Amino acid sequence: MQYLCLIFEAETIANARTDEQNGALYGAYSVFSEDIEKSGQYVGGNALMPTDTATTVRVRDGETLISDGPFAETKEQLGGYYLLECANLDEAIASAAKIPSAKDGCVEVRPIMVFDE
Repeated sequence: MQYLCLIFEAETIANARTDEQNGALYGAYSVFSEDIEKSGQYVGGNALMPTDTATTVRVRDGETLISDGPFAETKEQLGGYYLLECANLDEAIASAAKIPSAKDGCVEVRPIMVFDE
């Protein structure tokens, strides 16, 4: 089964990191990504640009409404994701716990809905 691991962290924490701390974090992500690829669980993943680059689109009564920024103001922002193939939720949680940003933020693990073809 596939699980989406949504990585959340407060941008204030990310913005306060030094270049050295960012280097260490990016290094930890490289190690995690390499390990998860070797395990065969890795399906995909990406980091996202900061929320000030987001655009939210809504359609109401046939009219497209566009606003700058994310859908909602939150303490922690979505910063990226991994899509993993895991045997079960416990395996997905164990992998999500190894994602470096879980130490300062959180990782939401959600199963991918499968539709009959």
